[in-house]
Amino acid sequence: MKKQPKHWYDYLWIWTIVYFILGFFNILFAWLGMIDFLVPLLFAVFGGNKFFCHHLCGRSQLLTVLPKKFGCSRQKPTPNWMASKPFRYGFLIFFLTMFGNIVYQTWRVFGGATLREAIKLFWTFRVPWGWAYTAGSAPDWVAQYAFGFYSLMLTSALIGLILMVLFKPRTWCSFCPMGSMTQLICQLRAGKAQPPEEP
Repeated sequence: MKKQPKHWYDYLWIWTIVYFILGFFNILFAWLGMIDFLVPLLFAVFGGNKFFCHHLCGRSQLLTVLPKKFGCSRQKPTPNWMASKPFRYGFLIFFLTMFGNIVYQTWRVFGGATLREAIKLFWTFRVPWGWAYTAGSAPDWVAQYAFGFYSLMLTSALIGLILMVLFKPRTWCSFCPMGSMTQLICQLRAGKAQPPEEP
C-alpha cells in the first residue's frame, strides 16, 4: 500500500505538548487554548463540517502518536456507554457547566474579587506549583481566566491519556465536548443525524 504523504497539520500533536509546557511556566499562555475552542466551532458553523476534529486536533493526534511510538495502549474496545448519546451529551453539559464557572469566577475577579492563583486537576486537586504567574504581569481577571482554563485543558487531557492507556487510543474522541458541540451544529445545518466520532 502506498504511504500517504504527510501534511503540515499532521504534526499539530507537537503543538499540544508545547501548549502545556508554555502554560506550566507562564499561565497566561493558557489563553492560546482558545484557538482549540473557537476554530472547530467556526468550521462547523460556517463550513458545516468537522474538518478540525478529523485533521487539526492536536490532542487527537497525540492520542494516536503516543501508542504508535511507545505501545502504551491496551487497545481494548471502547465501552459502548461512552459513545452513547446520554453520556456524550451529559458530559457536554457538565463540561459547559465547568466552563461557565470559569467565566463566572473571571467576572467576579473583574468586579474586584481576589485572584485565585490555583491550577486544579479534576476540578478538585490543587497542583502544587507556584511559579506559573508573576503578580501584576496582567490584569487579575486575565490571569484568573488563564488559571481556570489551563485547569480545564489539563484535566481533559489527562482523562484522554488515561482512557488511551485503558482502551483504544482515541477513546476520548467518542465523547469529546468539542466533538459533540460541532456534531450538533453540523446536524442542525444538515438537518440530519450524524454518527459519533470513531475512537
